[in-house]
Amino acid sequence: MELRLREDLAAGRVELLGALDIYAAESLHARLRELIAAHPRLELDLAGVDEIDTAGVQLLMSTKRAAAEQGRSLALVAHSPAVLETLELCQLLGFFGDPVVETAGAAR
Repeated sequence: MELRLREDLAAGRVELLGALDIYAAESLHARLRELIAAHPRLELDLAGVDEIDTAGVQLLMSTKRAAAEQGRSLALVAHSPAVLETLELCQLLGFFGDPVVETAGAAR
């Protein structure tokens, strides 16, 4: 599965689609850093992430840290069920500090 970016940079929003896994993380790392450097506030819309592994979690964590180091804001929004479950399992919801808003139809 491939992860794709849909960028609405006027709104400072990037939509991630597909599997956020080891294969996607490597290619996304540099692009997300570029986006953070270019935008003081950026939202990552995770509604379209249907799989996430530890490499995907690490990518989100390092991107959040990079934003903070640059004095930028990065928010995770519209957590998919897969993302929410993984972040809960890893006890990382507090690390991101973003309100958890599940996507429509994601109720358990």
